[in-house]
Amino acid sequence: MSLINKPIGGYSELGLNKFTGYHSEALHLNTGRNSLEYILRANGYKKIYLPFYICDVVFEPINKLDIKFDYYHIDENLDPALATTIKDDEVFLYVNYFGVKKKTVEKLADNIKNLIVDNTHDFFSSPLNGIDTFYSARKFFGVPDGAYLYTKNILPDKFEQDYSYNRMEHLLIQTDKGIEEGYESFCKNERLLSRQPIRNMSHLTRALLGNINYEDVKKQRKDNFLLLHEKLGYINELKIEPDEIDAPFVYPFLCAKGKEIKKIAVDKKIYIDTFWDCVLNKVDRNSIEARLTNDLLPLPVSQMYGYNEIDFLGNYIRNYL
Repeated sequence: MSLINKPIGGYSELGLNKFTGYHSEALHLNTGRNSLEYILRANGYKKIYLPFYICDVVFEPINKLDIKFDYYHIDENLDPALATTIKDDEVFLYVNYFGVKKKTVEKLADNIKNLIVDNTHDFFSSPLNGIDTFYSARKFFGVPDGAYLYTKNILPDKFEQDYSYNRMEHLLIQTDKGIEEGYESFCKNERLLSRQPIRNMSHLTRALLGNINYEDVKKQRKDNFLLLHEKLGYINELKIEPDEIDAPFVYPFLCAKGKEIKKIAVDKKIYIDTFWDCVLNKVDRNSIEARLTNDLLPLPVSQMYGYNEIDFLGNYIRNYL
């Protein structure tokens, strides 16, 4: 008689598939920032070079590990504007901004000795061989947490299992009552993810990620991106090469009235994020980073939207301008 290690009977469970999901060969962790901590610990880096234009959650692992850092600027093409020699105990972090900078990632990988690629904006981009790379699941899918990490060095630590059932409220409210009703719970979940230790991805998040048709998601995001580029590309101040994209996070649209559009679009129930307010405390007001923070519109291309929604969004912004 065979032995089992799970109960039999009781009440019904969630009808989730057992597919392993995407990035099956990566380490499955709880958050992107903890993926960065893992890399820093595993390599024993003493200093990290960061772009000014980055979310400040990156400082959670840097401060925790007491690692030195220096900033670098990016140029109008979102490429690093820095010429420096990276020492053996130093590392250079680059963000694949919005999922449109794959060529820059490849170029940096050929020229920088110690490189970390932040692919939280490009879930479907494959990691380069030997380059530490991490991804965020919740930026692309309706999951409460979850990150993937490809890394050269594996820590000997045995990490605890994460649990996500208490971080599902915003997703459940959104499903029943809409995204506006769930926003407060979403913000609460963002706070819950702060200062979490490195843990293995929860069973719930793994199961949810195993129920996604990734090819459909990839196609829908790319179609939405290309539709917005067709409508707005000729007036976009940010140069974009559509042939370089896989299935980006957003369509980055830069224009002189970006800050104004973010405010008035709310009246049409169009909610456009700002990446990232914290940057303004670190840079000159005439810098490219300040311009991006104030006037760049990260327009949604999520698989939740089809042709009608994206067509409306593109026409609304084009007509306003």
